[in-house]
Amino acid sequence: MMMLSLPYTFPNSTYTISPLPILHLSSFPFSCAALHCSFSNSCVQHSIVNCRNRKSKCLIMSSLPPSFRASAEAASPSIPPLPEKRIVVGCGAVAVDFLAAVSAYPKPDDKIRSTSLLVQGGGNAGNALTCAARLGLNSRLISKVADDPQGRAILEELKADGVDTSYSVVSKEGNSPFTYIIVDSQTKTRTCIHSPGNPPMVPDELPQEILSSAVDGARLVYLDGRLHETALVLAQEASCRKLPILVDAERPREGLDSLLNLADYVVCSAKFPQAWTEAPSIPSALVSMLVRLPKIKFIIVTLGEDGCIMLDRRVEEIPELEEMDVDNAVGLLRQKINGENTIPACIPSKSVKRLKADGIGMVNGRLFVGTAEKIPASELVDTTGAGDAFIGAILYAICADMPPEKMLPFAAQVAAAGCRALGARSGLPWHTDPRLVPFLC
Repeated sequence: MMMLSLPYTFPNSTYTISPLPILHLSSFPFSCAALHCSFSNSCVQHSIVNCRNRKSKCLIMSSLPPSFRASAEAASPSIPPLPEKRIVVGCGAVAVDFLAAVSAYPKPDDKIRSTSLLVQGGGNAGNALTCAARLGLNSRLISKVADDPQGRAILEELKADGVDTSYSVVSKEGNSPFTYIIVDSQTKTRTCIHSPGNPPMVPDELPQEILSSAVDGARLVYLDGRLHETALVLAQEASCRKLPILVDAERPREGLDSLLNLADYVVCSAKFPQAWTEAPSIPSALVSMLVRLPKIKFIIVTLGEDGCIMLDRRVEEIPELEEMDVDNAVGLLRQKINGENTIPACIPSKSVKRLKADGIGMVNGRLFVGTAEKIPASELVDTTGAGDAFIGAILYAICADMPPEKMLPFAAQVAAAGCRALGARSGLPWHTDPRLVPFLC
């Protein structure tokens, strides 16, 4: 039996053991954590709600990573105004994350100690909408938790970050979702063990009047692929109102195809395009997805430290388009990457091309290759939720009508900021974060 032992004392923290010590580290950069930690039924929710004063008080120039201090100091103090239409409605997963950092991932039957522990809200939709709210969007969440300490804590933390949870369902019975996450400090990877909430959300729990209220005034709808039956009802309502829909395609899931058929934008993980299309390469899989999903305007595939690739469909008639193999086109763009550049950048194709994938088909579009920030090893803490942070920034970018050349570096920068602290939310930046100014101006 493999056992994970929690440290008895932690720096810069206080806690009570009742019955499990829960830690909020106050030493993470860019966060100011609440220092009371108890897992009793009466106050577990308080143990995962961070101090929200960090928005204006906890980020100081001296705390910025060295690789960004110079550019932040040189940046213009003027921050662009928030998008005029900035309501985003999201449907999907929320959870409590139990994160344990370890010096190295345990072998079978090992007993090891954690080096730090954090209990925090999680779930794809919860994380992405938290990121969007910190960036200045008005986030509305449709999800479900149980009326238990974990569920109350999930909603309280989201509310504290500015996410509107009034459209979510609280079940009188069952349990709220939670995830155990082991963060390997050696390989900088994380392993997630998820326990879904019960009972699951069903469409009948979202009456038409609540649904209509949720989407009133919205600029964008976001679906993380979970709660697929309810998400489909939301997607159909959004389509009737001609509201654009962004779908997070993390992995093939039940009901995901129906959501993709209604989507305008797709952001997917590195493994998804080929798993869904069975194409021989990621670029050819992106062409296949656009061929099979004619409503899609763009697809972005995130590749971790290798950045991302975006295929932007162009529907206007352009005579005499150059035809090019999509794998070759991506390869040529990658050759233009400046390996010495440490900050996120975007390499666009110069013009619209007719992109071909052998045995699959052709689409008219532009390719963009985005690079990730080269985070120094001493600053990289945890990649949990990096993809959610990227999506949260894409939601903002769509609302702000950013062109791809600006959108991809901005989203990569937001994701990189989140990787500098333990957990999916501790390092998420605010709209006023000096690190974002060069990417917003």
